[in-house]
Amino acid sequence: MNDFPLYAAAFVVVLSVLIFFHELGHYLAARYCGVKVLRFSIGFGPVVWQRQFGVDRTEWALSLVPLGGYVKMLDEREGPVASSELSRAFNQQGVGARSLIVAAGPLANFLLAILLYWAVFMSGSHELLAIMGEPKAASPAAMAGIRAGEQVRAVDGEPVQTWNQLRWSLLQKAADQDHALLEVANEQQEIAYRTLSLQSIRAEGWEGEALDHLGLMPFRPVLPPVLGALTPGGPAEQAGLQPGDRVIAIDGAAIAAWHEVVLQVRRAPGRVLSMEVERAGGHLSLQAVPEPFKDQSGLIGRLGVRVAEPVGGMRELKAFVRYDVITAAGMAIRETWEKSIFSLVMMGKMLLGEVSWKNLSGPVTIADYAGQSAKLGWDYYLKFMALVSISLGVLNLLPIPVLDGGHLMYHMIEVVRRRPLSERAMEIGQRIGLSLIFVLMAFAFFNDINRLVSG
Repeated sequence: MNDFPLYAAAFVVVLSVLIFFHELGHYLAARYCGVKVLRFSIGFGPVVWQRQFGVDRTEWALSLVPLGGYVKMLDEREGPVASSELSRAFNQQGVGARSLIVAAGPLANFLLAILLYWAVFMSGSHELLAIMGEPKAASPAAMAGIRAGEQVRAVDGEPVQTWNQLRWSLLQKAADQDHALLEVANEQQEIAYRTLSLQSIRAEGWEGEALDHLGLMPFRPVLPPVLGALTPGGPAEQAGLQPGDRVIAIDGAAIAAWHEVVLQVRRAPGRVLSMEVERAGGHLSLQAVPEPFKDQSGLIGRLGVRVAEPVGGMRELKAFVRYDVITAAGMAIRETWEKSIFSLVMMGKMLLGEVSWKNLSGPVTIADYAGQSAKLGWDYYLKFMALVSISLGVLNLLPIPVLDGGHLMYHMIEVVRRRPLSERAMEIGQRIGLSLIFVLMAFAFFNDINRLVSG
């Protein structure tokens, strides 16, 4: 609950930016084609704020329900139009102009995604290197012979550097192939090849984390339980602990690695811990009281001590990835294109029953992901915003009446028939489209509630 304001703000910002850009696309295209815009609204329902601007006195509004928006144009089908303004009515434009105005919304979402990825790629971000941890027993990764510490350098000959690049590459390949050939290198830079089966991703209906199904896990170094720098005046210093002390046991439980120290301390906020340490060849018994601290997981204990730097240093697990302006632009376009195509492929597989409908997400899940990405950093947040923008663009281009893609479908039929569809036919289409959208929303909300209940 402490994170609710952050999650709510992150969700509202994502929705507002994506809706604004989508509707701005429609608005600018309408202005370019000479169509008069009556209202530009972010949200639906009762208007909570409005102002009129420009020569046409376009009404800019914020409405009560923030899950969408619209651009209302002059149109004879929605009310009488003065003869002096007939040439500026939407329905009086040619099919090409109307199609441009309709398509401009989703195209604006794709453009926004490109700009966001471009900004992140140019600014750079710290990424986890694709170094493998010990694979899960009997998993595809274990059967492929992947060993802890191996770093994936290429997938089917395509270079990868980071964990995110590896994940995305395997997801794409799992859509249409059963295996992927991984080029890996160990710490001695000896090259080997592992054939990884991807069938388990499809077997699970693409539900959940794909890399978990493959048994792939990030590398986590096993650090010795030796104390490093202490916080002045902190619980560790007050207990008499010193840098260089090696923790042997806590409350009688033997300690072999640093993560076990962290686990024991986190579980004991404000409680006395009996610690046995090794110092200068001798053993000491000390008592420490971890300081209570509240984080996103609840109340935890902290001693105010860091792990000692291992002899010989630690293996580099992250890399700062940054690209120049031109390279970043090309990568941003490619990223947007690949994710758009992948979204369409997944939608098709969902209709064929190859992908679980549980993958549909509603506003609650989106809000959760928005908050999580915001906590991780601005680069993660912008990438998340770009991904949702792509999803919004793809969804709106689907040939479903009510959506932009449905209107484009009407325009294509009009070109073939050389005359518009009848009002009756479009009315029936609107009803079918609304029913389909309602079913999709019902699935998405059900999945949201199910995720909340299951945690």
